[in-house]
Amino acid sequence: MAGKAAIKKKAIESMKSLGVYKPEYDPVIEVYAELCEQYHKLTAEFKKSGYKHYEYTAQGGTKKASIVATLESLRKDMLAYSDRLCLNPKSIETVTTETPGKSKLAQVLSELKE
Repeated sequence: MAGKAAIKKKAIESMKSLGVYKPEYDPVIEVYAELCEQYHKLTAEFKKSGYKHYEYTAQGGTKKASIVATLESLRKDMLAYSDRLCLNPKSIETVTTETPGKSKLAQVLSELKE
Protein backbone atom coordinates (compact mmCIF):
# COMPACT_ATOMS: atom_id res chain seq x y z
CA MET A 1 0.00 0.00 0.00
CA ALA A 2 1.42 3.36 -1.03
CA GLY A 3 1.74 6.12 1.51
CA LYS A 4 0.81 9.76 1.07
CA ALA A 5 4.35 10.84 0.13
CA ALA A 6 4.63 8.15 -2.56
CA ILE A 7 1.21 9.01 -3.98
CA LYS A 8 2.10 12.71 -4.07
CA LYS A 9 5.43 11.98 -5.77
CA LYS A 10 3.73 9.78 -8.38
CA ALA A 11 1.05 12.41 -9.05
CA ILE A 12 3.69 15.10 -9.57
CA GLU A 13 5.70 12.83 -11.88
CA SER A 14 2.58 12.06 -13.90
CA MET A 15 1.61 15.72 -14.11
CA LYS A 16 5.13 16.67 -15.22
CA SER A 17 5.12 14.04 -17.94
CA LEU A 18 1.74 15.37 -19.13
CA GLY A 19 3.02 18.96 -19.04
CA VAL A 20 0.44 20.19 -16.52
CA TYR A 21 2.43 20.46 -13.27
CA LYS A 22 3.02 23.75 -11.49
CA PRO A 23 4.30 24.13 -7.91
CA GLU A 24 1.22 26.22 -7.13
CA TYR A 25 -0.83 23.01 -7.39
CA ASP A 26 1.02 21.36 -4.49
CA PRO A 27 -1.73 22.05 -1.89
CA VAL A 28 -4.32 20.39 -4.14
CA ILE A 29 -1.96 17.49 -4.82
CA GLU A 30 -1.50 17.13 -1.05
CA VAL A 31 -5.26 16.73 -0.53
CA TYR A 32 -5.48 14.30 -3.45
CA ALA A 33 -2.68 12.18 -1.95
CA GLU A 34 -4.46 12.12 1.44
CA LEU A 35 -7.69 10.98 -0.20
CA CYS A 36 -5.88 8.21 -2.06
CA GLU A 37 -4.10 7.08 1.09
CA GLN A 38 -7.38 6.95 3.03
CA TYR A 39 -9.02 5.05 0.19
CA HIS A 40 -6.25 2.42 0.12
CA LYS A 41 -6.41 1.95 3.90
CA LEU A 42 -10.18 1.62 3.97
CA THR A 43 -10.17 -0.74 1.00
CA ALA A 44 -7.76 -3.03 2.87
CA GLU A 45 -10.05 -2.86 5.92
CA PHE A 46 -13.08 -3.63 3.74
CA LYS A 47 -11.28 -6.61 2.24
CA LYS A 48 -10.42 -7.92 5.74
CA SER A 49 -14.11 -7.72 6.67
CA GLY A 50 -14.92 -10.10 3.82
CA TYR A 51 -16.48 -7.27 1.80
CA LYS A 52 -19.46 -6.94 4.12
CA HIS A 53 -21.74 -4.54 2.24
CA TYR A 54 -24.53 -4.31 4.78
CA GLU A 55 -24.90 -3.80 8.53
CA TYR A 56 -27.85 -4.71 10.72
CA THR A 57 -29.82 -1.87 12.24
CA ALA A 58 -31.26 -1.72 15.76
CA GLN A 59 -34.71 -2.26 14.22
CA GLY A 60 -33.60 -5.58 12.71
CA GLY A 61 -33.25 -4.36 9.13
CA THR A 62 -30.14 -3.82 7.08
CA LYS A 63 -28.42 -0.76 5.70
CA LYS A 64 -25.37 -0.06 3.59
CA ALA A 65 -22.21 -0.51 5.67
CA SER A 66 -20.65 2.79 6.67
CA ILE A 67 -17.31 1.75 5.18
CA VAL A 68 -19.00 1.27 1.78
CA ALA A 69 -20.52 4.75 1.94
CA THR A 70 -17.14 6.19 2.92
CA LEU A 71 -15.37 4.40 0.06
CA GLU A 72 -17.98 5.67 -2.41
CA SER A 73 -17.50 9.22 -1.15
CA LEU A 74 -13.72 8.94 -1.38
CA ARG A 75 -13.97 7.63 -4.95
CA LYS A 76 -16.05 10.65 -5.97
CA ASP A 77 -13.65 13.04 -4.25
CA MET A 78 -10.61 11.35 -5.82
CA LEU A 79 -12.21 11.61 -9.25
CA ALA A 80 -12.94 15.31 -8.75
CA TYR A 81 -9.36 15.99 -7.66
CA SER A 82 -7.86 13.87 -10.43
CA ASP A 83 -9.95 15.91 -12.89
CA ARG A 84 -8.58 19.16 -11.48
CA LEU A 85 -5.03 17.82 -11.64
CA CYS A 86 -5.53 16.44 -15.19
CA LEU A 87 -4.63 12.92 -14.07
CA ASN A 88 -7.26 11.11 -16.10
CA PRO A 89 -7.82 10.80 -19.85
CA LYS A 90 -11.06 12.78 -19.99
CA SER A 91 -9.72 15.84 -18.17
CA ILE A 92 -6.45 16.03 -20.12
CA GLU A 93 -8.44 16.38 -23.37
CA THR A 94 -9.71 19.80 -22.28
CA VAL A 95 -6.32 21.25 -21.31
CA THR A 96 -3.61 22.84 -23.40
CA THR A 97 -0.37 21.48 -22.02
CA GLU A 98 3.00 23.14 -21.96
CA THR A 99 5.57 21.32 -24.01
CA PRO A 100 9.16 21.77 -22.95
CA GLY A 101 11.36 22.98 -25.73
CA LYS A 102 13.17 25.97 -27.07
CA SER A 103 11.95 29.44 -26.27
CA LYS A 104 10.78 31.48 -29.24
CA LEU A 105 13.95 33.55 -29.05
CA ALA A 106 16.16 30.46 -29.05
CA GLN A 107 14.19 29.03 -31.95
CA VAL A 108 14.57 32.23 -34.01
CA LEU A 109 18.29 32.45 -33.23
CA SER A 110 18.85 28.85 -34.23
CA GLU A 111 17.03 29.46 -37.51
CA LEU A 112 19.27 32.48 -38.23
CA LYS A 113 22.36 30.28 -37.97
CA GLU A 114 21.14 28.03 -40.76
